[in-house]
Amino acid sequence: MFETAIDLPIDTRTAMIALLNQFLADTADLYLQTKQSHWNVKGINFYQLHLLFDELAEHREDEADNIAERAVELGGYATGTVRMAAADSRVPELPTDIDTGADYVRALVERYGMHAANLRAGIDTADKAGDADTADLLTEISRQVDKDLWFLQAHLQA
Repeated sequence: MFETAIDLPIDTRTAMIALLNQFLADTADLYLQTKQSHWNVKGINFYQLHLLFDELAEHREDEADNIAERAVELGGYATGTVRMAAADSRVPELPTDIDTGADYVRALVERYGMHAANLRAGIDTADKAGDADTADLLTEISRQVDKDLWFLQAHLQA
């Protein structure tokens, strides 16, 4: 741990740094899976989905940056390399045998839904630990993930 004047107890900071690094791994992985979808999508809705996936990836990139910075603010070390994310992510691997827009949307809906549920659990964990700022950060991210999930799911609804 690095020295910080943030007045949270060290055990709280330690727990929140671990929580944040878990979300950093998940978010970095989801970012790259969304970019993978952006690069490889094909079909009648290619252009629309290509742009949507790129926008969603940008959201995850910004969120990863905020998560990592919060971990460091608390006196921790952000574990954000690709290998670190791959080792720690709870997001299932994106299938490599798909290429149509609907298949990518379904795969991302599943992953975004899992991520959204994990975020809500993380908000509760941070709140119970007494770290309102981490809970607030995760709440902000949760709102955006839910909105992005809605955008994805709308493509599958008639």
